[in-house]
Amino acid sequence: MHTSTHTALYDPDGLLGAELPLDREPYECLVKAVLAWTGEDMLAVRDYEQIALQLTGHARAVAADVRRRANQLPKDSGPKALADVVLREAEGRLATTIEGTVHCAQNRARLVRALYERLDRLETATGPSAAPAADQGVSPSHTQGPPGRLKVGP
Repeated sequence: MHTSTHTALYDPDGLLGAELPLDREPYECLVKAVLAWTGEDMLAVRDYEQIALQLTGHARAVAADVRRRANQLPKDSGPKALADVVLREAEGRLATTIEGTVHCAQNRARLVRALYERLDRLETATGPSAAPAADQGVSPSHTQGPPGRLKVGP
């Protein structure tokens, strides 16, 4: 008899993931490195796939933060409308199959970069005082914290 040590959790609002801090700095470094690639023969196919998977997972987490921040804005707000456009495009790009190519990894890197740019603009639009506290279900990665996290303010 084999008993599982895994627990399946139902989390339709994605609040469990929101509790985990995103470490922005390593992914920004990865994005920068991936976008600097110029040749196709640098890595094995599996390496490109793994990098694309890492960037895909992070893009989904950042997109969730963008969505939470955009939902704080009035429905007729310009920044919210732009965030909605970026999120729709991100959903489409994330739905594509991952390939073990430089092109695929670079597309995922561009997506992460675009999502962080939108998140930064939303934080400017809503201001630090409008950001919900981490205990209200928003990732603490975008509040004051240890190095490697986005610092709000000057």
